[in-house]
Amino acid sequence: MKALYRRYRPQTLGEVVGQKQITDVLARSIKEGKVAHAYLFIGPRGTGKTSVARILAHEVNGFKYELEDDYVDIIEIDAASNTGVDNIRDLREKANIAPTKGKYKVYIIDEVHMLSKSAFNALLKTLEEPPEHVIFIMATTEKNKVPVTILSRSQVFQFNLADPSTMLDHLKNICKKEKINITDDALKIVVKRGGGSYRDSLSLLEQVASLSEKTITADIITDALGLPQDEAINRLLFAYKNGNIAEVRDTIATLENQGIKADLVAGELIDAIVDDPEPILLPLLDHLTKIDSTTSYANVRLLLALTNLPATSPTPITQPKVQLASIPVTKSVPKPEPKPQSEPTPKSEEKTTETSTPPPETITPQSANISDNASETEIWQNILAVVAEQAPHIHDWLKSSDGKIEGSTYRIYTRSAFKKKNIEKKRNIITSAIPEQYQLEISEKTLEKDSELAAIADLMGGGEEVEINE
Repeated sequence: MKALYRRYRPQTLGEVVGQKQITDVLARSIKEGKVAHAYLFIGPRGTGKTSVARILAHEVNGFKYELEDDYVDIIEIDAASNTGVDNIRDLREKANIAPTKGKYKVYIIDEVHMLSKSAFNALLKTLEEPPEHVIFIMATTEKNKVPVTILSRSQVFQFNLADPSTMLDHLKNICKKEKINITDDALKIVVKRGGGSYRDSLSLLEQVASLSEKTITADIITDALGLPQDEAINRLLFAYKNGNIAEVRDTIATLENQGIKADLVAGELIDAIVDDPEPILLPLLDHLTKIDSTTSYANVRLLLALTNLPATSPTPITQPKVQLASIPVTKSVPKPEPKPQSEPTPKSEEKTTETSTPPPETITPQSANISDNASETEIWQNILAVVAEQAPHIHDWLKSSDGKIEGSTYRIYTRSAFKKKNIEKKRNIITSAIPEQYQLEISEKTLEKDSELAAIADLMGGGEEVEINE
């Protein structure tokens, strides 16, 4: 028995699913007798390029299309196996021979981008002055590898991947005809895993159709394909947003024990984030896209990606600090010696010196003016409040940064040049939120040293800081 994707391969332009913008134009050109001598079909695999090429070859000649027919006037060439100039020269010589039965001799060249440079040059000569009875239909997945000279002499059509709703309806119709009992949720998994490719989706549907004699459910498909459950993906994302490292570790370990590979988990996480792109999750994409089936230590990379605390967490992540504080300490961290009472304090220092830490005042977005003796924390809270009201589009970027008083400078440390560039555009708003005695500086790097980690390193006999670049 033929595979599903072959049994349901379209045999007329009207049967082609999801490429109406192409089939309508081709049908009209055939009806009006305005057939071109060269066509170039471009698009991802499994989108119907070869199927439409075969249908077009038959319809311009008035041949009835059967999947197993063999017309001598329709010649299919696999450019991946016939890349040389000699193959194209042979094609040119035979092209001059008139068609046997039809009006046109049609050459279908699949994967045309695989031709060598000399082969393209030989083909170009034929495309420049084609015999009246010859039509070339070329197909490729890589437009960038096709010379401009070929593109300019062809009618170019872009084939697109199917959108999920179109593919879902298409698969439902096939399931009805094939009497495949499957739930909508299970079909949605097939659509998602098929990635918009008609051929891949039908092949996957055929694979899952034999999983159960009863109704095929989403759980059955998930188990059979080794995919993580939606619940596990949601749990990982929730744990990441809240800095729950233990939950991330335990969930990954459970998935690993179930035989679910890290690259599949990464793919599901990427899909979930793209479907609902929360700002807090976007930094995670950069790490997840680097995990695939060829990645060494994929599980370790997944764990590192999900335990790299989110840059824009809605609440401070305290878990790492709790772990640090629980380390046994045998001696106290030395504090700076206070200045002698007899030593006069300059007026400029009186404003920034704090003898005690009063409870921070509630700062509203309207209070852009802040007292000169505000603490470092109060200044940062005031900046965030003012920016949230006057420039909310940079608020999340600013939340992922750090603010520090350095002498007469208030410095904001961003985490990338991109964030620095955008935060700089609202410098005037930020400046209005800090005391007047400070000059604002914005740097595109993180704080050079974490005070708590520095204290622990001190207790352990010192340590050397290193910068790790990805």
